[in-house]
Amino acid sequence: MSRLPFSPRKTLSALPVSVLAAAVVVGTLAGCQTRSRPGAFEPRKGDEIVVAGQMFHTGTRVVLWMDPGGYDAYRVERRFAPFDKSDWETSKEEVRGLRTPNRYSLRKEDLTPEQLEQVRGGGWDLPMLRNVVDQFVIHFDVCGVSRQCFNVLHDHRDLSVHFMLDLDGTIYQTLDLKERAWHATTSNPRSVGIEVANMGAYGTNEDSPLGKWYAKDADGRVRITIPENLGDGGIRTKNFVGHPARPELVHGTIQGQELRQYDFTPEQYEALTRLTASLCKVFPKIKCEYPKDSNGKLIPGKLSDDELDKYQGVMGHFHIQTNKTDPGPAFQWDRVVGGARRLLNGGLADPANDTSRGHLRAN
Repeated sequence: MSRLPFSPRKTLSALPVSVLAAAVVVGTLAGCQTRSRPGAFEPRKGDEIVVAGQMFHTGTRVVLWMDPGGYDAYRVERRFAPFDKSDWETSKEEVRGLRTPNRYSLRKEDLTPEQLEQVRGGGWDLPMLRNVVDQFVIHFDVCGVSRQCFNVLHDHRDLSVHFMLDLDGTIYQTLDLKERAWHATTSNPRSVGIEVANMGAYGTNEDSPLGKWYAKDADGRVRITIPENLGDGGIRTKNFVGHPARPELVHGTIQGQELRQYDFTPEQYEALTRLTASLCKVFPKIKCEYPKDSNGKLIPGKLSDDELDKYQGVMGHFHIQTNKTDPGPAFQWDRVVGGARRLLNGGLADPANDTSRGHLRAN
């Protein structure tokens, strides 16, 4: 073997001091680019959702369960009971509807024994969760505001939901999306759920609370009036006055019932559209579409068991259970899902996006 023309030791000793100093500086800068300083603050934008411990931007305001003013579904105590009576032992005695300290569980269905052991002991990784979650279920809360919704679900009904959407468009996330929230019976293992603040839909001759929640301004514009017993409702936007996106009562048929309902607020539609786009991006199996019949119209009732089993996408609670009508006849499916598609398509509607892709292929 021929001898190397130089040895590392001789070369380093022969290099000028200035060259060695430059090399040290370059190495130091490279290290700074890959390592964070101990204790360095990592700012958030306030639009993040949490998925398997990772944060994803949505482009709309999100308050997490760990944020001031957030709603934490991991807690076993009641959120709105007097503090000295909020513990689990007292709660289960005072509230008959509470049967377990945890209002959520593990997405264990369809996991192998090895995967189950991984998620119960060390948490989910994103690829595994993406393989499980394929439905986004939309509810109305019949509570009017998100604070009251969490009160009902967590403190009284042994239920949970991943997101709540308030009248002003603020989204509250109560659990990491890796958790199995209790909101939609058979779809719980595979779905993400959201409760949208709205007082619900009612039959023509059915008593309803709509008269207490909606009134007309002097100019005849319908506004939302939060009852006095709920105070300011916990609305995050100070002095917010909500208005339905359409001023008149909306009539429609869900589950074969003729129903009337006031629309959701424009702020809610904007926030929900962005969240829908985000979820469809994070979870590729959630297709950005809603259940339609052969004519391309919304299916206004429960899917058959076979259809539900195969369905992947955005859906209402009424598509899952025959005794549910949420999100009701006023919900504008094309506004939300179509808007989410445009966001995913870079601002283009579907036909324009298809044309653009065609030009790209042709070139």
